[in-house]
Amino acid sequence: MSRQYRPSVHFTPPAGFMNDPNGLIFDGAHYHLYYQHNPDAAFSANICWGHAISTDLLNWKDQPIAVPATIDGQAYTGCAVLDRDNSSGLFPNAHGTNIAALYTRSLPTRQSQYLAVSTNNGQSFEEYQGNPVLDIGSPNFRDPQVFFHEPTRKWVMALAEVEKHQIGFYGSTDLIHWTHLSNFGPAGLPAVNYECPNLIQICDEHGALRWVLFVSINPGSPMGGSVTQYFIGEFDGAVFTPSDAILRMTDFAKDAYAMQVYSGLQPGEAVTLAWMGNWQYCQELPTQDWRGAMSLPRRLSIRQDPNGYPRLVQTPMNIEKLRRTLLCEKAAYLPKGAHRDISLPTGRAIELVIRLKVDESYQTDPAISGPEINRFEIAFANDAGEKLSVGYDVPSAQIWLDRSKLRGFDHPFYTGRFATPINTALYPDARMLDLHLFLDGCAFEIYANEHLETGTALVYPGKPLDMLRLKADGIGVTIDHFELYTLDKTMCRETL
Repeated sequence: MSRQYRPSVHFTPPAGFMNDPNGLIFDGAHYHLYYQHNPDAAFSANICWGHAISTDLLNWKDQPIAVPATIDGQAYTGCAVLDRDNSSGLFPNAHGTNIAALYTRSLPTRQSQYLAVSTNNGQSFEEYQGNPVLDIGSPNFRDPQVFFHEPTRKWVMALAEVEKHQIGFYGSTDLIHWTHLSNFGPAGLPAVNYECPNLIQICDEHGALRWVLFVSINPGSPMGGSVTQYFIGEFDGAVFTPSDAILRMTDFAKDAYAMQVYSGLQPGEAVTLAWMGNWQYCQELPTQDWRGAMSLPRRLSIRQDPNGYPRLVQTPMNIEKLRRTLLCEKAAYLPKGAHRDISLPTGRAIELVIRLKVDESYQTDPAISGPEINRFEIAFANDAGEKLSVGYDVPSAQIWLDRSKLRGFDHPFYTGRFATPINTALYPDARMLDLHLFLDGCAFEIYANEHLETGTALVYPGKPLDMLRLKADGIGVTIDHFELYTLDKTMCRETL
């Protein structure tokens, strides 16, 4: 059964358990993906840094364990940075890329921050003999993210001070000696734990750089369990100040967490991966020899929505090179009450790109006294009656994601249904909508509203979903643009 659910495009571990992405770094030739990994069992224990490399963020090659667990603790979440000019002084005789890793060593009674350097292009790391480089004597003090702040000529670390519900900022000139700069929070959602901060600059639609602080929380999500929230504001090298008090989340579903952004890219270029999982059920999923998947790589930008608020745009990257066309159409019409079925191959990742326009709604029958149902549904289904659906409710201008009718996994916290509003003022015509969907084994991703809305969900049907059904309920729909693809397999893993 476990092979049925393994994705063929999304990264999964070769075996064992995987959670947070760590140390995401581009060294000029390869993208490195380090990740929280238990290589020996499909649950969280004995955590080290797994490692894979890629030239395109899709085709990954497994590498040896990069940072093992030691007597000093498990190797928890952290980051990797390029010190091109040896500003830290840690690379006096280096002949390759100067990569330093900063991460949390975790013991039951203490979490502290460790430094290690790589002299072989990130394949392995040698720990600094004076570790830990930052320790406040707390059992919950973790997940450093470090970047070089050019205006103040220092390294800045964002770090979760979990028990305070705060993100601490620390500064250093050598990656070894750290000085406290400020704290941010509590802010946003009330939560038990703050984790995995990332403070980066992202380009907006005008080319201006905006500071964005990502903070993952667990538990405390409105959907249940874990989620990542973000704040847009200003950073002066010491203090992050949000520009407003608006609560923003990266996902409207339940399975995108611990987002981390690649370092080593050009200023303003932001590329991210997130762990597809939720701590409410991630250690009980119906896979025996592996658990864990990463999202597709996403390019981040900032766009002002029609209400005047800056919002995160997440766009999947590099997928075009994997496409094999199943069906492409323009200006197809689906009448009110009609449906259309399309067969899908099994064992292949599916991508669907659709742009639609619903008919104008008129209530002309005086005998109808109840509510008017005007909906468009896209369902991945099978002959066992299972279906995974995405749809648009026209009167309320909301989209939904419904995995509740899948029967491969049952758990009290495995929430089935999610929804988010669509701002129709974004479109030239308020009756329009665009959707971009990916179904790949257990991984399902939905992007809508020109990538302003993102939903990420793990899905476990009892049987393969081998049919696509388009259904117009109560209103006719013109499908202006319809593209259906299979995606070539990129992961060297056994799948069905």
